Amino acid sequence: MLHAPSAPTTSASATSPCAMVDLFGRRVSYLRLSVTDRCDLRCLYCMAEDMTFLPRDQVLSIEELDLMASAFVAAGITKLRITGGEPLVRKGVMDLFAGLSRHLKSGALKELTLTTNGTQLARHAEDLARAGVKRVNVSLDTLDAERFRAITRRGSLGVVMDGIRAALEAGLKVKLNAVALAGVTPDEVFDLIHFTHGRGMDLTFIETMPLGDVGVDRIDQYFPLDALRRLIEARLTLTDTSERTGGPARYTRVAETGGRLGFITPMSHSFCESCNRVRVSATGMLHTCLGQEDAFDLKAPLRASADGAALRAAIAGAIRAKPRGHDFVIARVGTPALARHMSALGG
Repeated sequence: MLHAPSAPTTSASATSPCAMVDLFGRRVSYLRLSVTDRCDLRCLYCMAEDMTFLPRDQVLSIEELDLMASAFVAAGITKLRITGGEPLVRKGVMDLFAGLSRHLKSGALKELTLTTNGTQLARHAEDLARAGVKRVNVSLDTLDAERFRAITRRGSLGVVMDGIRAALEAGLKVKLNAVALAGVTPDEVFDLIHFTHGRGMDLTFIETMPLGDVGVDRIDQYFPLDALRRLIEARLTLTDTSERTGGPARYTRVAETGGRLGFITPMSHSFCESCNRVRVSATGMLHTCLGQEDAFDLKAPLRASADGAALRAAIAGAIRAKPRGHDFVIARVGTPALARHMSALGG
């Protein structure tokens, strides 16, 4: 019989904030909560074309996802990002956003947001805004329709553009995330910059990571951001800033556009020393490092007691065990660094 814990209180007595500090002194304040491993696209760097997804009975219910997120908020998480897979394909996900908005109203949660591929955004943008979401990240690697279909193996660029337009019209701030891909990004980098900055959007480039067998050689995809930055600086003036949005991106301003560029460099320049993030899968597994196989089962303690004490203790123990850093390496031979696909945790 399922015994779901009651919604945790956000008082300091429920879980001491010191429980969210790891052994290296890093304060964990950011949770990325996956609501599904499913996606309506099959991006080349993220998934194999023929994916086997989790059986639905292994995935946490919407109620359990709410309870899980609320336990982390009680422990001291102040930023919550809903991820997937593609989170907006999850049935009932808007009920989850509506429920979690209570933590924004109480002040316990400073930001509720999501990362999406944009295919469902036109349908949900207004409801997201009503739930208190202020900004969204949209994954988009190309502005060319044929390339988009090739990279995603099935997607329509026009549908994503409609989603971006709907988000902006709903008053959401939009940031585009583009994975730096050899043979793609160098050709389109300036188009992407002018497209985003011309619409008041940020743009962040991300190095591809060796997660899961996707049926192609990682080294053929990989394009280091050091090289991309040099390419950009041949035509534009970049000035580094101290701005942060709670994640791993390092930002620079483009003098010619006035807009902001972010660079996330897990491969060429590790940012592990300042990591403030943990991730929970749709099955309730807590991963304290994207680049390690560490996993802590939170589903069992979530269901173990009505008062949530077991879940809070499990979270605190896992945070203390957070590793110093990842072991990502991209090589032409051998298996990926991790068998887990990017879609299991949303990156």
